[in-house]
Amino acid sequence: MLPSIEDIKKLRKKLGISQSELAKKAGVSQSLIARIESGKVDPSYSKIRKVFNALELVKKEISKNIRAEDLMTTEVISISPDDSIENAAKLMMELKISQLPVIDKGKVLGSISEKTISALIQKFETTEQILEKRIKDVMEEPFPIVPRSCSISVISMLLEDNQAVIVSDKWGKITGIITKADLLKVLQRR
Repeated sequence: MLPSIEDIKKLRKKLGISQSELAKKAGVSQSLIARIESGKVDPSYSKIRKVFNALELVKKEISKNIRAEDLMTTEVISISPDDSIENAAKLMMELKISQLPVIDKGKVLGSISEKTISALIQKFETTEQILEKRIKDVMEEPFPIVPRSCSISVISMLLEDNQAVIVSDKWGKITGIITKADLLKVLQRR
């Protein structure tokens, strides 16, 4: 089912293309696009379908070009392996985040998440037993590390099985982090 004709202008502007560009991609005239957007013409179904197909194609082209560096949060909040579970929990609650990479001297050693802490709560009888644990004693595998140029499709696949993805530059320096919430940014741009 096609969106409404009134959505064409809004979609075109969100994608950042001109009437001429849309017309060229749809194989129709620019004046037809202008008349459709102004409500001065009732186009045939086939013409409208061409326009919406062109909008969808532009949307896919833009999404293909999105890279890790476009999505990442540059402030990587991490925790030390020698820190306590209590500090990790406080940090996550304070900053409203659900996971932390465990980093020591610029090297990603592991990860800790709300899921990790929840599993600890089920395992131990008292909170004191949990709070005295160090991150290094309970951390999970590190998040995957990708280059800044990594495509959104690869990142999306990695986030299916991981809480986050770490982004590094070509020298291995950590430059950002991407979570599932960051993927939502893609939808906001469109």
